[in-house]
Amino acid sequence: MNGTQGVVEFFRSNHYSRRFCSEKSAQYDTLNCVISVIIPTLNESGYLGDTLQRVAQNATKHEVIVSDGGSKDETVQIATQHGVRIIAVSPPVAGRAVQMNSGARVATCEILLFLHADTHLRSTSLSQIETALQNPAAVGGGFARRFDSGSAFLRFSCCLATWRCRKWGWFLGDQAILRRLTRAGKVVTISPGIICSARRFRQRGPLLTTCRDFWLTCRYLNGSIPKVAGK
Repeated sequence: MNGTQGVVEFFRSNHYSRRFCSEKSAQYDTLNCVISVIIPTLNESGYLGDTLQRVAQNATKHEVIVSDGGSKDETVQIATQHGVRIIAVSPPVAGRAVQMNSGARVATCEILLFLHADTHLRSTSLSQIETALQNPAAVGGGFARRFDSGSAFLRFSCCLATWRCRKWGWFLGDQAILRRLTRAGKVVTISPGIICSARRFRQRGPLLTTCRDFWLTCRYLNGSIPKVAGK
């Protein structure tokens, strides 16, 4: 998983919720939490505030956990201003896998949503997750996504990715991954989807970056690189 990719991942937890943190009040409700939104961060002050505002627009009850890997900028201060829960990973790490696991360990809701700091939810995204998980046959899936770019190539790649997911159930990291952990079944693609930052395409451009991603994916699938989440 590329370190600058925007991603949403959500899972059915194997334990039930115990509390809900409202971003506005920072108070906990022991009965009504539905989704734990876990955001791994590392120097994300330029994106985190807007992302947290988008999450707060969702009516579905949720808690927000920022799992920080040792930010040197104002990321933690921004999270504090929004009244969300902050987990400082110790020792500081840049790997999202460790941060996500740390956030999941303290999550209290039934559903886990892993959200990158540069990815924007819609005001209905959390309710879409609820609806998707009401289907007893659904074990997972993810959001369709688009980038905040005018690139025709990126629009085409998003359409192709959505088709691939619906056809074969193959989701990549920046498309949002939904999984119910306790059963087998089908996966679903949720639309309307999320909006991801296109910042990772700026250095090499959309075409070269996409080709590099495809090459890394092929290496991952054939076992040439370790199957662990990157930065």
